[in-house]
Amino acid sequence: MPLQKLAEIYPNIPLGVKLAVLAVPLLPNLWCIFQATTRNFINPMERRVWLLLGMFLPVLGGLAYLFWGRKRVARN
Repeated sequence: MPLQKLAEIYPNIPLGVKLAVLAVPLLPNLWCIFQATTRNFINPMERRVWLLLGMFLPVLGGLAYLFWGRKRVARN
């Protein structure tokens, strides 16, 4: 378990800080999934691709969306 290893390595760090360190890399994925469900893309298949990347490629899928996916959204 990652949390147990963090507790062994850093016994004096509060639990909230440890959880935050583990949760921060997931934020781009959550952003990717949220944006892919609420935005209109030029091609409907792109929405599916970004959803799959966000769900099945932790951290990398979310970062890819932040760098390339936001630019692919259809303009109103």
